[in-house]
Amino acid sequence: MTEIHKRFTSKKMIGVIGGSRADKRMKEVAKRIGREIAKRGYILVCGGLGGIMEASCMGAKEAGGTTVGILPGMYRDTANKFVDIPVVTAMSHARNAIIVRTADILIAIDGRYGTLSEIALARAIGKRVLGLFTWEDIQGVEPVNSIDDIMKELDSV
Repeated sequence: MTEIHKRFTSKKMIGVIGGSRADKRMKEVAKRIGREIAKRGYILVCGGLGGIMEASCMGAKEAGGTTVGILPGMYRDTANKFVDIPVVTAMSHARNAIIVRTADILIAIDGRYGTLSEIALARAIGKRVLGLFTWEDIQGVEPVNSIDDIMKELDSV
């Protein structure tokens, strides 16, 4: 096993899903979650664009973490500036399946129908989804009340 293979396969990959547009409060929540993910040595994986995705990547980078952006388009330069590893898919929303399969567990923050599709894909394959300020009353989404609760769950995976 190469060193690079060990580096990426031995770390938890945490998916952060949420809207490409978000208000200041939700962006701050996402940034704090990204920071905590990085502090624990986990890799953050997301859709690589703006809003919740960019804010969580920003937080992860501030804490020295690694970020992966699974991009919907055909060009790496569409990734937000905090993505370390841009993955070009040219798959539009279908790239959500890659995000879900790549992550060990997902955190849904806020979001609209794209986030809902990621939640549905995750639940269809039995992946855990922790929800904070997101879609309510979806069977299988584990509601959490704080960032501390999220981190306790991530540490137990």
